[in-house]
Amino acid sequence: MSQNGRVASSSRLPRVRASELVGRGWLNTGGKTLSLADLRGRVLVIDFWTFCCINCLHVLDELRELEDRHRDELVIVGVHSPKFAHEADPDALAAAVERYEVHHPVLDDPELVTWGAYTARAWPTLVVVDPEGYVVAQMAGEGHASAIEAIVDELVAEHDAKGTLHRGDGPYVPPTPAPSTLRFPAKAVTLPGGNVLVADAGHHSLAELAPDGETLVRRIGSGERGLVDTRGAGPDEPRFSEPNGLCLVPDELRPALGYDVLVADTVNHALRGVRLDDGAVTTVAGTGEQFMVGGQENVVGAPHTFDASAAHRARSVRLSSPWDVTWSPRLGVFVVAMTGNHTLWAFDPLADDGQGTMAVVAGTMNEGLEDGPGAGAWFAQPSGLAPATGPDAGDAIWLADAETSALRRVVPDGTGLAVTVHTAVGQGLFDFGHRDGPAAEALLQHPLGVAALADGSVVVADTYNGALRRYDPVSDVVTTLATGLAEPSDVLVEVTGDAVHLLVVESAAHRLTRVALPADVAGEVLDGGARRVARPATEVSPGELRLDVPFVPAPGQKLDDRWGPSTELRVSATPPELLLDGAGDGVDLARDLVLNPDVAEGVLHVTAKAASCDVVPLGPDGEPDPDVFPACHLAQQDWGVPVRITPGGDATLVLPLRG
Repeated sequence: MSQNGRVASSSRLPRVRASELVGRGWLNTGGKTLSLADLRGRVLVIDFWTFCCINCLHVLDELRELEDRHRDELVIVGVHSPKFAHEADPDALAAAVERYEVHHPVLDDPELVTWGAYTARAWPTLVVVDPEGYVVAQMAGEGHASAIEAIVDELVAEHDAKGTLHRGDGPYVPPTPAPSTLRFPAKAVTLPGGNVLVADAGHHSLAELAPDGETLVRRIGSGERGLVDTRGAGPDEPRFSEPNGLCLVPDELRPALGYDVLVADTVNHALRGVRLDDGAVTTVAGTGEQFMVGGQENVVGAPHTFDASAAHRARSVRLSSPWDVTWSPRLGVFVVAMTGNHTLWAFDPLADDGQGTMAVVAGTMNEGLEDGPGAGAWFAQPSGLAPATGPDAGDAIWLADAETSALRRVVPDGTGLAVTVHTAVGQGLFDFGHRDGPAAEALLQHPLGVAALADGSVVVADTYNGALRRYDPVSDVVTTLATGLAEPSDVLVEVTGDAVHLLVVESAAHRLTRVALPADVAGEVLDGGARRVARPATEVSPGELRLDVPFVPAPGQKLDDRWGPSTELRVSATPPELLLDGAGDGVDLARDLVLNPDVAEGVLHVTAKAASCDVVPLGPDGEPDPDVFPACHLAQQDWGVPVRITPGGDATLVLPLRG
């Protein structure tokens, strides 16, 4: 580390042999078990991921182009290290590998054996191994694609010259998917004529089904991943990338807007408008680039720090994995669940002379479970939205907050876009399960969808429990309506006479399923137990603890301090009294903390960011070429590190951002 603690002095780690890859089994290898010896002679990138984690999914997308460009000399191996109990199911993992189009070998590591061998502490963690089997870099979080490519280029040149690089086909063997009308459907909406429009995420398109929920009426989109609007070639022309949320545009807005359905096009980081008459698709918000927290280029034409208190032109601001969208009559906007940065946004399609604006409604972009006024609330991958119903609805919006396994309620305050956030069910990032009863004790597991019932209660698509749950705000009790579902990700309420059915999007079964609502509506009371995220706690000594977050710019890059400090470190704890000193924000990536000896265990929350830019080549005069504008890169990661206070424990905690 340099004296200010911000950057290590060398871009290479000491030569340490990579640990063997050990787990329950392999996917995408045609049944073959791989070892490090099988991968010798290639540059190896190990990606520690878990399929619930949006940052891990961002990294999968970041690695796609790198993988394609270097397929002859690079092998990427995913090590799946599950957070939730459901993710440890081998069938669920196999489905996720197919769902997210993972085109490299994946090691199933449910006991976190390989995770522990590489001292990974965060999802995602990336490790680069050279062709001779030595670890040369380790990094956490997202935003490292340019750095990894620079390291790969350097290693390829070095080992090509040494004769230790072996080019050729890699070990990836693609699975053969079974054909189906839907492929990992995400969410659905009932159209005015009774048909059902489904976000067919695995087919990168929208599927309109007949009222039976099975017969395909038409498909909107080519089925190829991409961001393409309709230019006159018909409904097969546009492209989506894993679309999720759908919302009908209010009748009174459709003539002015020219579209009938708003789509959260998740991996394109965009909102798309769809005209039902002819299937025409138009991008109405987003640039197609991902919003990076702390980045300098989140608004086109307005560099420097993003202003979360302002409205921004919709087509000029970057979004981050919008997952769902709903209309709020009280706010007069579409509310968007911005999963990628743990916030809720407002899309006002008529503002700015009809160009539309985007503005943050709630969330600090920190991941967690904090209630209160929207500007200070914390979310963790908000993924499902539905307007509340019933006599006491109060224009509220129900929210499925996936990573905290929580059901939350967002209530407009009556002034502008101000809202207040309340948690009905859920205890935090690390507590989950299947437990009914009083809401304060009830547990969910990574819910993705919600739907309101006429009596004011709400149905939750409890995705990783494979269940439908019901929360009644009057009795403040949670019950179970149905179990045995395959990753339900959304639910629609259908009323025919006195009969009420729930149309469930069973994502992992590639279908829609109707479930009759029990006559008494209440449902069963089940207790499948409580669980916590199974990561071993780091034993640390009471008193002073040195926190060190190494960051090394990639070859050909340097820290970017053109608009202020290039690094940022934020530290907090659960419970707060765990930290006697050292909480708060700062610019150095190293800090002395003081831990309370009277608190036996807890979680340290650490957020680190580092901005770098390409080194500008020198011109003929020996000065940086003024015609070359350096590309900017932002690395960021949130760690939640379980710690146990133990005399004789570690006095230093190292969390590599990139080092």
